[in-house]
Amino acid sequence: MSWDIVLFNSKQRINSVAELDETQLEPTNFSGILETSFSRINKDKNHREIVGTDFTIDFFADSEHSSNFMISLYGENGIYALIELAKKYHWQIYDSGIDGMIDLEHPEKNGFKNHRKYVEQIMNGKS
Repeated sequence: MSWDIVLFNSKQRINSVAELDETQLEPTNFSGILETSFSRINKDKNHREIVGTDFTIDFFADSEHSSNFMISLYGENGIYALIELAKKYHWQIYDSGIDGMIDLEHPEKNGFKNHRKYVEQIMNGKS
């Protein structure tokens, strides 16, 4: 199963994409950050596939900074990895699977009950 995710870098807390204030968005090198944040990446021209434990993240690399960035996830663990990355870089995540913004501090509210288990697994080095 796969679904699309949009990463945002905004000064504004985004509650709904429909209410997004584009003047609050900040250009970011999403591709570069994604590529340096994961160790296993398959590259084919500008297509990138991050390979993690029970997940892959697909996107097209771009050297341009942008205020939002679309990626495709395969496997539930991918969303957990992105939540941790979003916390680190102060990003916000729109999840097409739930048609809404993810509450990064309480992902269980979005149906991601395994998030805590995933974080513990990463912290204990069992990825």
